[in-house]
Amino acid sequence: MLESPPKNGYSPKDVPEWTGLKALGLGCLTPRGFAPNQLKNVPDSAMARRFTLADGDLLMSRANTRELVGLAGRFTQIGVACIYPDLMMRLRPKAEQCLPGYLEIVLRSAPVRRAVQAGARGTSESMVKISASLVEGLRIPLPPLSEQRDIIAANEAFERRIGALERELAKLATLRRGIVDEQTTGPDARLGDLLTESPKNGYSASEVHEWTGMLVLGLGCLTNDGFVPRQLKRIPKSPLAERFRLADGDLLMSRANTRDLVGLAARFRDVGQPCSYPDLMMRLRPDEDRCLTAYLELVLGSSRVRRDVQAGARGTSESMVKISAGTVESLSIPLPTIEEQRKAVDAVTSVDRRVATVRALLDKLRVTQRAVAEDLLSGRSRVNRT
Repeated sequence: MLESPPKNGYSPKDVPEWTGLKALGLGCLTPRGFAPNQLKNVPDSAMARRFTLADGDLLMSRANTRELVGLAGRFTQIGVACIYPDLMMRLRPKAEQCLPGYLEIVLRSAPVRRAVQAGARGTSESMVKISASLVEGLRIPLPPLSEQRDIIAANEAFERRIGALERELAKLATLRRGIVDEQTTGPDARLGDLLTESPKNGYSASEVHEWTGMLVLGLGCLTNDGFVPRQLKRIPKSPLAERFRLADGDLLMSRANTRDLVGLAARFRDVGQPCSYPDLMMRLRPDEDRCLTAYLELVLGSSRVRRDVQAGARGTSESMVKISAGTVESLSIPLPTIEEQRKAVDAVTSVDRRVATVRALLDKLRVTQRAVAEDLLSGRSRVNRT
């Protein structure tokens, strides 16, 4: 049902100056489809122009982690000429048999995702690849074009509702940042003077497959949205690992990551199992009589402190920079009274409750969207035209 075999893209070396031509980054293909991020300036040439994308072109990643390999999305014009990289392939279905929008939905469905991930090959789970022949060999449902259009319309209705909730989340995030920057004011204090001990790096042990009674957090647990219990790994239980065991509410900070993400801070939330934190994080323990842990979490996420943290990070590559305990201790932070700190925390907590409500609605809607899509693709149900 493809006009021709899937076609790999082209990856010229990116350049700092504007050339009139952009190349997509692998991150442009997400579990939700195409997202215009990680765009790079590349030299404009006849060779590069052979891979210029048209609005609606269907792309699929051919290399990534096993979790992300094979993600599909339709390119949307962003107002500048774009090409796609070698780690993606372009799929062009026969117009008389299969609509690109329908094929995108199918390629993102759970059964096809499982088949793609199972067929990916590589020496490391951090980089596996799929071949054009694997993609061509995928078995997919192919109803008449009229039913494909109905399925696309049903999916787009979900996408509109999801988009509205995502826009609401974006507004709440902006509101939250504004509150944090406005409420975290006062006479400055040196962070190190507010801690009961120097920031303490964690402990990283080799992951094991069997359950041992001890987990270690992954670096991805610290996000711009706070603590997220993901990327948890099983490690051997030992007296050393126990020394780094976390208690609910412990404040953690990443000490190594990209420059955008280094120094993210969040309070650990109990996940129901013993957890330790890794070497790439540090634990901060403020003197609660002078600085509330919840307030310190807020102030470390403020625009001003984030700029200072990023400026103090060091590394040979922007993809991995580090901050030292000394850099963290030397940070200058606003320190209002304890009562004012509590007011700041309460104001942000109120917004966070609204965020949690919207996220719960969004998660429920996405689950329903997937279930409806799979029922439609399997033929178990049909779109109601009334």
